[in-house]
Amino acid sequence: MNYSTLKEVMRRLAIEAGAKIMEIYDADNFDVTLKSDDSPVTAADQAADKIIADGLRAAFPDCAIVTEEQAASHDLEADTFLIVDPLDGTKEFIQRRGDFTVNIALVENGVPTRGVVYAPARGRMFYTDSVGHSVEEEGPFDPATSGETKPIRVSAPNNDALMVVASKSHRDQATDDYIGKYSVEDMRSAGSSLKFCLVATGEADLYPRLGRTMEWDTAAGHAVLAGAGGRVVRFDDHTPLVYGKAGYANPFFIAYAPGVELKEG
Repeated sequence: MNYSTLKEVMRRLAIEAGAKIMEIYDADNFDVTLKSDDSPVTAADQAADKIIADGLRAAFPDCAIVTEEQAASHDLEADTFLIVDPLDGTKEFIQRRGDFTVNIALVENGVPTRGVVYAPARGRMFYTDSVGHSVEEEGPFDPATSGETKPIRVSAPNNDALMVVASKSHRDQATDDYIGKYSVEDMRSAGSSLKFCLVATGEADLYPRLGRTMEWDTAAGHAVLAGAGGRVVRFDDHTPLVYGKAGYANPFFIAYAPGVELKEG
């Protein structure tokens, strides 16, 4: 895999997909249907999926690709694959709350090594560069030309005053009980994979997820966080969260800045 080419392609496709998503988002109305698992899907999910999947297949014809909207047709047996959530945070999109993202990642031997997370309604884009270090790009997000970037890095956490981020749409009592084990200075809610990016930039120290996620929900944010010095581990035994699992379902997990003294569940 040519990582320089990958970075440019992922960045461009994320911006192109984001533009299509915002076109639908800004319309007076849009249709919402339910998938077989009762999760919502919109025309924006499907349009963005096509843009990204077609673009990745054209650029990397020999690399396996998994996308959320096409997952039922995949039987993955590859050590290296691209994984896509074209619109993470569909509920945020439907409710017009803005915290939705476009996510594209490369997984190698179970580890997300490269990724892009683009939040078009928030005007924020995070990705790993050609050597795997994470940056945030400033607008205006021209698909043909990269803008100014700044390196991002996790915080040096103070365990007596942690900054915590949690899900906006999937917050529950179990999550609150676990967060209650820590000394928390401030807490914020965010949607989609933006939570990983807030830890990556040092805007938060800890993101616990005690709820259902799929690999395409987390891979790009995981890659960005890892490229900024952060970690993602399973909730149950604090071992690294790995990818390429049968069915693509994740266990509960914790994303954090090294230095956070993790508590048992």
